[in-house]
Amino acid sequence: MVEVVRSERRGRRWLRIAHGLHADGPWTAEDRLRAWGLVLPPSAVWTSLTAAQLRGWWLPAAVPRPVFAAVARADRHPQRRGLAVLRLREPPQAELVRGFRVATAAETLLAAARDLAVLDLVPLADSALRARDCTLEELAAVGATGRPGAAVLRRALPLLDVRSESAWESVMRVLHGVAGIPVEPQRVVRDADGRFVARADLWIVGTRRLHEDDGEVHRDRAVHRSDLDRDRRLLDVGLQRYGWTASEVLRGGPLVASADAALGRAWDGGRLRAWRALVDASRWGAGGRARAAARWPDEC
Repeated sequence: MVEVVRSERRGRRWLRIAHGLHADGPWTAEDRLRAWGLVLPPSAVWTSLTAAQLRGWWLPAAVPRPVFAAVARADRHPQRRGLAVLRLREPPQAELVRGFRVATAAETLLAAARDLAVLDLVPLADSALRARDCTLEELAAVGATGRPGAAVLRRALPLLDVRSESAWESVMRVLHGVAGIPVEPQRVVRDADGRFVARADLWIVGTRRLHEDDGEVHRDRAVHRSDLDRDRRLLDVGLQRYGWTASEVLRGGPLVASADAALGRAWDGGRLRAWRALVDASRWGAGGRARAAARWPDEC
């Protein structure tokens, strides 16, 4: 295990982690947390995106971030570049995850909601629910408080779904919801004899249309062959699979127009206004990027 120390060290052996924190060799993200732990008070727990990473949740990629800790308000703590400390009225509740003291899942999401927009928070919370690290009731309880982040968490709660199997499926589901497109996540498709055919990301209710995330994994040769076979089986039972890339989902228009056609309704560009506002406030939009640069200038 790499040795981490709280002191200034010189020489080829020592690599700098942060001001006053060094490791005696190439260090990992977990070594970084062990080093920061040397300067934090005993009450400290990891929270927000740092705790989410330790738990293996779907992180909002490309969000610049320091490491996040929470401490009791009465405890002294360092103020250093790369470290964000939340001061809580009461000592934070802790759980042990991979050997680290982390905030409870609900507290972790509440802390993340201080810095993230609704569209960033939904995949993170979906993955927490999917991992059974918390329940909707627990999230509703912390969202009902007047604490920082609670308002954003409350806005995200109606958009969550434990059935989601990927971050982009979660994002795509939100688009359908705000555009008024009724969908059923993880629709199980069977043939006339009841044999399993496929499980689809999203079924547009009342149609023969399936909408799915087409991430980079689907470009793998073996996966592509499997996808083609699956598409043929879906066509055999009268269903059409439409795959959408991340950029198409963020634009919104092509997907919504496709769904409108399947539902037999006229195109209405007004259905995209709420979606565009969500995207702009998120890490994918100018508003979200500006907020990140303002909150974490040293990380951008």
